[in-house]
Amino acid sequence: MNAEIPLVVASHPDCRGVQRAVDAGLDCVSICRKDFSDIAEFSSAVFDALRLKQVDLVALAGYLSLLHIPDDFRHRVLNIHPALIPAFCGKGMYGHHVHEAVVARGAKVSGCTVHLADNEYDQGPIVLQSSVEIPDGATAEEVAALVFDREKIAYPEAIRRVISGLFEVDGRRTRLISADTEADA
Repeated sequence: MNAEIPLVVASHPDCRGVQRAVDAGLDCVSICRKDFSDIAEFSSAVFDALRLKQVDLVALAGYLSLLHIPDDFRHRVLNIHPALIPAFCGKGMYGHHVHEAVVARGAKVSGCTVHLADNEYDQGPIVLQSSVEIPDGATAEEVAALVFDREKIAYPEAIRRVISGLFEVDGRRTRLISADTEADA
């Protein structure tokens, strides 16, 4: 993928992602929700930092703070969720909580969903979903490992789709338009 990472924004200064970003030589800043009086002020600080670096596309990965997406970043913020939305999503459904709920429910499949972020948890238009079968008797940790392996494939593919120039959003639906259709237009 022809991309550069001009900035990593962490929601907590002590998360694993900060050290990984620093080790990779990336510019990293921590902007913590608790340091702001409300979500609007917090979101403004995050997007101001992204604007300074002229970021084209934001890829959230393990970012646990709700953000209010400003108009100039509408449809330019991706998030990945470790389940097949609309199942096992929303406030409080992240990380191990998702996989524990999947196992407790006895689900036969799980997976991941890459979606465009909006101003609610896990409600934006879906870009891509990828499923995994859950073996009988699997633990939450085993489900998490299966889903994570799928996330490593799905997220880059979703990014490719969004940056392809052949991606469009129509309400809550997304689609890839064919290059042939684009050439005919």
